[in-house]
Amino acid sequence: MADIAVPPVAEFRSASRIASIGVSKILMIGARAAARKREGRPVIVLGAGEPDFDTPENIKEAAKAAIDRGETKYTALDGSPELKKAVAEKFRRENGVDYAVDEITVATGAKQILFNAFMASLDAGDEVIIPTPYWTSYSDIIEVCGGVPVLIPCDAASGFRLTADRLEKAITPKTKWVLLNSPSNPSGAAYGEADYRPLLDVLLRHPHVWLMVDDMYEHIVYDDFDFVTPVALEPALKSRTLTINGVSKAYAMTGWRIGYAGGPKALIKAMAVIQSQATSCPSSVSQAAAVEALNGPQDFLAERQASFRRRRDLVVSALNKIDGIECRVPEGAFYTFASCKGMIGRTAPDGKRIESDTDFTDYLLETVDVAVVPGSAFGLSTYFRISYATSEAELTEALSRIAAASAALA
Repeated sequence: MADIAVPPVAEFRSASRIASIGVSKILMIGARAAARKREGRPVIVLGAGEPDFDTPENIKEAAKAAIDRGETKYTALDGSPELKKAVAEKFRRENGVDYAVDEITVATGAKQILFNAFMASLDAGDEVIIPTPYWTSYSDIIEVCGGVPVLIPCDAASGFRLTADRLEKAITPKTKWVLLNSPSNPSGAAYGEADYRPLLDVLLRHPHVWLMVDDMYEHIVYDDFDFVTPVALEPALKSRTLTINGVSKAYAMTGWRIGYAGGPKALIKAMAVIQSQATSCPSSVSQAAAVEALNGPQDFLAERQASFRRRRDLVVSALNKIDGIECRVPEGAFYTFASCKGMIGRTAPDGKRIESDTDFTDYLLETVDVAVVPGSAFGLSTYFRISYATSEAELTEALSRIAAASAALA
């Protein structure tokens, strides 16, 4: 019998929409740090954007009670009525903004909210203005959805905040959204009323541009900073603003995966279409826990905020004592975004020259086992991010190592 020719198996080829997207630099650094830990190295990781506190007991008990009641089935597509009601009350109580139930959406984390919104609204070539430094997922999600990220550098001199003149210059007929994050990951910078007002005035002059605000770190602010969300300042923009929040950071519920948003009814409906073909409803048990998070006692938030403030002050003070590093005092979140420009051009003991922020952060990991993230991962060199969502003892040790490694550079 004659041999039958078998055609070669085609190699996998990824879709063009993800051709320019790689694995998160933060995850890559985490993987390197984990590998060093497995080798027995005393690695301290200051890269994770995750509170080291536990989810409060009342929230965990609410989840257990939901399981016992049999609330383990599908819920409404984009959030249970109970959770949407709790979200609406939260917006009224804490932000002074009224959203009806059909103006609220709930998803499996704020990242899915972002994805749903961009997938539902962006056509190929639509532009989204993002101040940098920025959370890395923003631009990648926009590109997957066919949009074009327009990155506007905002360094320490501007408080890492977008200014009205830069916004005005960046707007084109193709601009669909402006995306603002306050307090910010990675810089910790926050927009107060005086910072927002000029930006909102620009948007009022450009009615084709929509505003997306990521308020995830709302409850982690310091030094009597008054948090405000843009719709509360300018109700005229409510019809083209999506206000995003969630329970991950304030309530230490990162693994529960619940994000929510308020916005115009038509947008919320379109986002539900996307969610219906992706994940459907979020976890029923996580939603029950989120109801308790939003409706339950809030007193622990001030205690945790105070703890984060002590850590912030510890980190900022120690970094500013190191020759070659300058660190602005952040208004919120649990990150510092320090300049290492003074380290560029210096030489390590092994003769390697520090040419970039990535070189500097690699040097810290390889020589003193401290993992931090270079500013280039967030679209702005020459900086590095430290997450101080860890113990003061671990922060003190890490900062001592950073100081020693920096002093060894010639």
